[in-house]
Amino acid sequence: MQKVKLPRTVDPARAAQKRLDYDGIIQSSLLKRLAESTEGVNSDAEVTLSFKVDEQRLIVISGKANVNVSLECQRCNENYTQEFNISFAYTPFYNDEKAEGVPEEYDFVELNEFGELDLIELIEDEFMLALPQVAMHDEVDCQVDSNNLVFGEIPEEEEKPNPFDVLKNLKQ
Repeated sequence: MQKVKLPRTVDPARAAQKRLDYDGIIQSSLLKRLAESTEGVNSDAEVTLSFKVDEQRLIVISGKANVNVSLECQRCNENYTQEFNISFAYTPFYNDEKAEGVPEEYDFVELNEFGELDLIELIEDEFMLALPQVAMHDEVDCQVDSNNLVFGEIPEEEEKPNPFDVLKNLKQ
């Protein structure tokens, strides 16, 4: 199947009624927030989306996506490439009453004022959540040896007086 550009927005209710599936790409130039959070986006994001109505009559948006980005290793300060493969399942958030019976595997997503979902923003949010808190190479690929990560001298422990020694005198 040929990969095409995904639509920017979609009405999840209509798409779920039609049981639409999308297999496409998001151009790397559209992933601006991801590019700002990394050293660069190296490839277009490949995305597979499915819209359906589940047994509880909930609209479900599920899919997978992957992208390659450059990250800066926090040990050696060199750039390296990392591939992110994510999967997700969402249901639109309408009100608190309907939210109580929603299964835990679904995350909530808010729709815009037209009742549509911004697909590019949704996928970009998922990629940003997948970013590591501290980006590092694997130890075998990193130029800095993990045994040499201690800087300076560690002071020797001084013997501190016991604060309860005063109570010994009161006991007598």
